[in-house]
Amino acid sequence: MKNFVLARTATAVAAFLVVCLVLMPFAQADEGMWTFDNFPSKTVGTKYGFTPSQAWLDHVRLSSLRIAGGCSASFISPDGLVMTNHHCVVECAEQLSTPQQNFVNDGFSAKTSAEERKCPAFELDQLTEIRDVTSEVQAATSGKTGDDANKALNAKKADLQKACSGSDPGLRCDVVSLYHGGVYDLYRYKRYSDVRLVFAPEFSIAQFGGDPDNFNFPRYDFDIGLLRAYENDKPAATPEYFHWSANGSKDGDLVFVPGNPGGTSRELTLSQMNFERDILYPYILPYLAEYRGQLEQFVKRGPEQAREANELLFYTENAFKAFTGEYQALLDPQFMAGKQQAEQHLRSAVAADPKQAATALAWDDIARIQQVRAKLFVRRTRLNSRAFNDGLLGSAITLVRAAAERAKPNSERLPEYTDQSLVVVQQELTAPVPTYRDLEELTLAFSFTGIRRDLGTDDPFVRKMLGKESPEQLAHRLVTGTHLDDPKVREELYKGGQSAIAASTDPMIRFAASINDDLLAVRKEYEARVEAPARSAAEKIAKARFAVYGTSLDPDATFTPRLSYGSVKGFEDAEGKPVAPYTVIGGLFERATGAAPYVLPGTWLKAKDALTLSLPMNLCTTNDIIGGNSGSPLIDKDARVVGLIFDGNIFSLGGNFGYDAAKNRSVAVDSRALLEGLKKVYHMDRVASEIEGAAK
Repeated sequence: MKNFVLARTATAVAAFLVVCLVLMPFAQADEGMWTFDNFPSKTVGTKYGFTPSQAWLDHVRLSSLRIAGGCSASFISPDGLVMTNHHCVVECAEQLSTPQQNFVNDGFSAKTSAEERKCPAFELDQLTEIRDVTSEVQAATSGKTGDDANKALNAKKADLQKACSGSDPGLRCDVVSLYHGGVYDLYRYKRYSDVRLVFAPEFSIAQFGGDPDNFNFPRYDFDIGLLRAYENDKPAATPEYFHWSANGSKDGDLVFVPGNPGGTSRELTLSQMNFERDILYPYILPYLAEYRGQLEQFVKRGPEQAREANELLFYTENAFKAFTGEYQALLDPQFMAGKQQAEQHLRSAVAADPKQAATALAWDDIARIQQVRAKLFVRRTRLNSRAFNDGLLGSAITLVRAAAERAKPNSERLPEYTDQSLVVVQQELTAPVPTYRDLEELTLAFSFTGIRRDLGTDDPFVRKMLGKESPEQLAHRLVTGTHLDDPKVREELYKGGQSAIAASTDPMIRFAASINDDLLAVRKEYEARVEAPARSAAEKIAKARFAVYGTSLDPDATFTPRLSYGSVKGFEDAEGKPVAPYTVIGGLFERATGAAPYVLPGTWLKAKDALTLSLPMNLCTTNDIIGGNSGSPLIDKDARVVGLIFDGNIFSLGGNFGYDAAKNRSVAVDSRALLEGLKKVYHMDRVASEIEGAAK
């Protein structure tokens, strides 16, 4: 489920959606990524015979975690033991690796607590409080447009967040927009910044089947990673945690997925979806395909290059497959017809209400905004690419901006440089994260080449960026000349502020300073001409939706804590053949070929005779999830762990835009396979005992 974005391709699925979307408010399907303060407990009780209580919901919320880098997790013991996916900890394993010790390929096992190793720049968030601040935020932006509206919104968010967290680095507060601005909530989190790696299996078993099996089922992955939260250099005391189910689940069981779905677009208007179909996806898919090709060639240079880029290639392949699925959904005429009917249903209800006259124009306003968006799209996309946000150049831009923004009052800063945000910024800048100069150079040259191609050689920014150099020459000069790979250098520049930045002769800093105003100008124009007016119109539509449907519909995902419900259930494949909801451990060995991506590590081959091959390995359920849910626990009605979410099936690839109860499935590692592997393959008796001690 890596960076998991879900969709539909089959005609039968699209036909189902036409009905589903028109009757959305009345659907009884297992659809929804619900906030914890608006969970449909009565609906669950009516359908499944179990009504979650407030105490149950509070326990689940406090036992669940968000990994700040884009995944979900959960506490599974009172001593801070955390469960998530391997692909959510693989970056930590890669950062702890060396050319002599490859924890990505060979795995990592801390046999004692002393061997648990701190992950650089890792953060776990536990949601402790939700407060409605809608009236405060909307009052601050009322009557304002464009840049003024953005400034007012950012200032109010900064004030609310600072008042909530104060100067406590152990707290994080986020103003969360729900229903595209219809509701604003203030989420207060407890932050765990000392997070240590306990266990990660070999990459080949965690991602068994690779790209061919990705977003498919049956599956045979052991996609687990174990961490531990520490406080004051000791394992954190975590009284709220998920107990472990000794017996797992069975077909038809009610199950829940608490996690942090990254983002959905189900509430977009038809004109916004048309923009994504006609402009966004046709642009991003060739970009991903080209970058994937560059990485594929890079990893063939040698074993060290393969180690450096393995994770990045995996995520790029995953993104390409996921976005392709989303694009196919938008190309399906029946699916789009369903969306059109749903929008017309709401617009008709608004038109029939004289009090909603202003709201009736909101859809047309958004359609006009898409024309502006189209004109700004390529420049905004290119100048906001990965190269300007990550890696050495990303660090340089962050240092330049942090120095400038810290000189301003907190409420006037860019959102990512408020007092609260700077806690994370400083942690990331000073973290001892390894840098691979050859991979950095490839990524920068690729980005600079794309900018020149798309904006043109005579574009003022391109001429300023490249001067007399080629993209490759510029990338080489910046990467070979910089010292920003040293965290001490980054720390000194951060502490020194504007004077240190101005005095620096580092080529990466000088380059970042030279283009920063251009990057910010593009960002400011896009936010003022597209984001601000679209947000204003979306707020009106949200209010109309509330008037018609109330809060019977869940809000689009926002990488904030949500809870979905469903059941263990199989489905029919594209040929109409039934697919059972479980696979077994024995099937893993039958599927193995000895050639990538179906290579079993020696640990599993050696342990085969000791394993109970009939135990469930992976399972699928009807829970509504998407990217960001990676690492979410799968729990039963007693809040016991019965699995670990890691993916979705091929029919779920359009979940960004809609949910299909007939074939949409989430995919998890079965809890019984997890314990079996920990005990009999990896001999992690210390951890297995800790988990089993948490069973009830």
